[in-house]
Amino acid sequence: MSDTNKPVGDATKVVLAGRRPEWTQGIVSPPVWRASTILYDSVGHLRESATKDTHHRLFYGRKGTPTQWSLADALTSLEPGAEGTFLYCSGVAAIAAALLSVLSPGDELLLVDSAYDPTRGMAGGLLKRFGITTRYYDPMIGAGIADLIGDKTRAIFMESPGSLSFEVQDVPAIVAAAKARGVTTLLDNTWATPLFFPAIERGVDLTILAGTKYVVGHSDVMLGSVTAAPGHFKKLRETSFQLGQVASPDDCWLGSRGLRTMAVRLAQHQSSALTIAKWLQGRPEVAQVLHPALPDCPGHDLFVRDFKGSSGLFSFVLNGGDEASRAALIDTLQLFGIGYSWGGFESLAIPADPQRYRSVTKRDAAGPMVRLQIGLEDPADLIADLEAGLDAFRQARG
Repeated sequence: MSDTNKPVGDATKVVLAGRRPEWTQGIVSPPVWRASTILYDSVGHLRESATKDTHHRLFYGRKGTPTQWSLADALTSLEPGAEGTFLYCSGVAAIAAALLSVLSPGDELLLVDSAYDPTRGMAGGLLKRFGITTRYYDPMIGAGIADLIGDKTRAIFMESPGSLSFEVQDVPAIVAAAKARGVTTLLDNTWATPLFFPAIERGVDLTILAGTKYVVGHSDVMLGSVTAAPGHFKKLRETSFQLGQVASPDDCWLGSRGLRTMAVRLAQHQSSALTIAKWLQGRPEVAQVLHPALPDCPGHDLFVRDFKGSSGLFSFVLNGGDEASRAALIDTLQLFGIGYSWGGFESLAIPADPQRYRSVTKRDAAGPMVRLQIGLEDPADLIADLEAGLDAFRQARG
């Protein structure tokens, strides 16, 4: 069984994707091919191989094996119109390689102000050291991005929604403005995945996933990917090879295994998160729920227009209180772990402070913010746990 050319649903796509017969050889899942050295029949064979393209061909372990090719091929097939995908050891590594594939000394990057903190750190650290300047822009700027594009602007980086404050960007409008000026667009699409937002189909040039999250889905592997539109994959691949980037075949195998259930897991994450978000809206301790599928979230109209669904990550703003009362809430929770990352089967809660990571936009909030990752537990149990946490918050707040 392999990929089909017939139109199929998302759950079918993730089951079939990347399972080429030459890689599975009759086994349901491509096995783990671990390799550093590849042996050749003769010196002539070795010399000849060095002159050929190594795409999907054994050459040296760093260039991949069928285990890595299978997952990359699967992720490409989930993005209609994509040319190819490269895999990385983490989402941050994927972001770095994507940016370095399109930026050179003297160039300018336009970076959304709601970006993931390590992305901001990269802009102010690595890119700055290489002579690349960064300007931040309001996530709600939409077509107004055209006014910021200058002679040195080479790339626009988007994250929609933002992973702390969840503003939904007008990606099609930003893409249109960028294409009119020959500027490359990049999108961190980890929250939605290609199942809920097919980025390449919407005109994005390079779409990035922290595969650690929903692709893997089990909180046990670090993984990243960049999928490229036609005309962008060759440079991405060359840059990644020159940086020595490679994802472990064992990690890629776990990514492929997680991918098979991503559609059904996302459906459950979506359902449970919406149930809990709507419950939080009715609590007097909560001033605002920042979930893209709810009308109070900035860019909700864009979410309704552009997205096929929502995932399990959102934030809520407390009605008053301070750091201590917010900590009382989170520390009281029994079913929510306290830890970074998200997208796994378990629920998580962390304090969120987007105002610490803003350059051109400010957020006036009624109180501290909490970010929730809603896992696969029974939502009624999670609600009961949150109710106890909110009671603790109310008592600590006074």
